Amino acid sequence: MSDMSEHDQTRPERASVTPPTPGPTGVLLIDKTLGHTSASVCNNIKRRLRRGGAPKRVKVGHGGTLDPLASGVLVVLIGKATRCSAQVMGGAKTYEASVDLSCVSPTDDLEGETTVIDVPSPPSEADVRAACARFVGEIQQRPPAHSAMRIDGTRAYKLARSGQGPQLAARPVRIDRCELTEYAWPIARLEIDCGKGTYIRSLARDLGESLGTGGVLAGLRRTRVGMFTIDRAKRVDDLAEVLTEADLERPEAFGLVIPPKGQG
Repeated sequence: MSDMSEHDQTRPERASVTPPTPGPTGVLLIDKTLGHTSASVCNNIKRRLRRGGAPKRVKVGHGGTLDPLASGVLVVLIGKATRCSAQVMGGAKTYEASVDLSCVSPTDDLEGETTVIDVPSPPSEADVRAACARFVGEIQQRPPAHSAMRIDGTRAYKLARSGQGPQLAARPVRIDRCELTEYAWPIARLEIDCGKGTYIRSLARDLGESLGTGGVLAGLRRTRVGMFTIDRAKRVDDLAEVLTEADLERPEAFGLVIPPKGQG
């Protein structure tokens, strides 16, 4: 029988648990260049943050995607700021667009195979300007068949590529300004202010239909998303290879309010 009492026995000490290091939180305003997806930009920034000591699972997202063939303002949200995505996407947007009125394509831009349309008498500048004005206000707009909208859980562009893409129903969108800034057949250059959910590819297609011509989006640059403007944006290549929270802008500087967890 042991002569040691229960109180004399040494109890093993519990290993101390180091609390996880809080990850960075903030905003980066990026001028996305042509050919890059919005997701690839976010992944690039995530790698730079991890080099700066951010946790492996640091959250990096964006406040509204830009197609690979579009350039301009991409609002990248980091850490708790990713909860502000809906606030950013709800902001008004400004685009500079080039529309080619001589052809059509299944994607409504130059990514798809283009078909030249015979236009015996090209529209005048006054005709194009008047047509642009008809799209100002709250309008019904049919999204492109090759879009990221989901149909019964499947992206529309996947259905379209397989030949199963149904005609998407028109939905209300708001266009505050559609101004013709330059015109030399067949290219019309526009500046557009619009609300959430507006497809500029659809606007290019519909503008051509209203003029009796073709209509594809030949170039697109986003210059504003709410308070985020292109003059404050940086290209990814201009960022430091190692990023920390000190390199990020505070969400409140743009009027963003981080909601409680689960409400973003």
